[in-house]
Amino acid sequence: MGRAKKAILAYSGGVDTSVCIPYLKEEWGVEEIITLAADLGQGEELGPIKQKALDSGASISLVADVTKEFIEDYAFPAIQANALYENRYPLSTALARPLIAKKLVEAAEEYGADAVAHGCTGKGNDQVRFDVAIAGLNPNIKVLTPAREWGMSREETIAYGEKFGIPSPVKKSSPFSIDRNLLGRSVEAGPLEDPWNEPPEEIYAMTSAIADTPDTPEYVEIGFEAGLPVSLDGTALAPVELVTQLNAIVGRHGYGRIDMVENRLVGIKSREIYEAPALLALIHAHRDIESLTLTKDVSHYKRGIEETYSQMVYNGLWFNPLKQALDAFIKETQTRVSGTVRVKLFKGTMTIVGRKSANTLITEELSTYGADDKFDHKAAEGFIYVWGLPTRVWSEKLRG
Repeated sequence: MGRAKKAILAYSGGVDTSVCIPYLKEEWGVEEIITLAADLGQGEELGPIKQKALDSGASISLVADVTKEFIEDYAFPAIQANALYENRYPLSTALARPLIAKKLVEAAEEYGADAVAHGCTGKGNDQVRFDVAIAGLNPNIKVLTPAREWGMSREETIAYGEKFGIPSPVKKSSPFSIDRNLLGRSVEAGPLEDPWNEPPEEIYAMTSAIADTPDTPEYVEIGFEAGLPVSLDGTALAPVELVTQLNAIVGRHGYGRIDMVENRLVGIKSREIYEAPALLALIHAHRDIESLTLTKDVSHYKRGIEETYSQMVYNGLWFNPLKQALDAFIKETQTRVSGTVRVKLFKGTMTIVGRKSANTLITEELSTYGADDKFDHKAAEGFIYVWGLPTRVWSEKLRG
């Protein structure tokens, strides 16, 4: 079933993506497979993964360190957008997919491949994110999706791989499916599929159990410039270092866990567990500094934009023209979103306890109730009359 001569395969080192290598060759007639593993700051040693791809039949095994690009070009714009899918999930996994797709397409161009491939199944969101992102970057390249089409169970997949020298897992040490990058972890499957079951403590790795958190609060000051996080406690930090340090600080206080039933793009509801300590803290802190520096109309209008933005990222439309237009709007709103937010971390909570900005729109002589009050209270009567006039007229007509 020849579909392509040379393909770039998104590679994780797991069973499915390893089996994709011989499967694409033997069943679909692909002559050469080049794998690409993305280093997204997940803290995993990718050397063994690189070697496993070669042992599984790849001609070239690439590892792309994209952590800096991931944080600067994907995570930080999402923070400016206060992106929370269904007002809860900060898109830590979803944000990585368009970047991986971009690297697949770039590698295909560099190595002269006529196809790219991934190991996503037919039930998840990632298949859509990859396929649509790839189409947005190069609509003419072939996208091969063997795991979506081979129809093998996990046991059959393992057995198929063993025929080609791919070792089967010694044991299924965990029933959970886990995805991790610098922004966070997503955990699903196993007993978590029943939304009534409490998540076991063992599934968490970035956040401490409440019983293990410090008994005294910790305060952190997060600095923003033009809507971008730039410092912690007054110390300027590069984006990757800032997120890394904040993950550790926030995580040790047990903040950043999300347990939710979400609506997948394909129409299935699924129970998902996420850990995203730094990302969640940054979004809430950023939204707070916006409250100080954006006008009421911009702030209220932006809320609707944020909802659309979050849905587009979740639904795989990163390279969509509407998404690009929203980017331009959001960037324009951020020009004066600068200042510092002070947060208090304690026993699984993050409380914003202070904020300040040179661009604050709070005017002391207008907001104060003290002797320095300059607000014209007499003007309120006329304002209320005009503002309430439609309601007054409607009420009079209603009552005859």
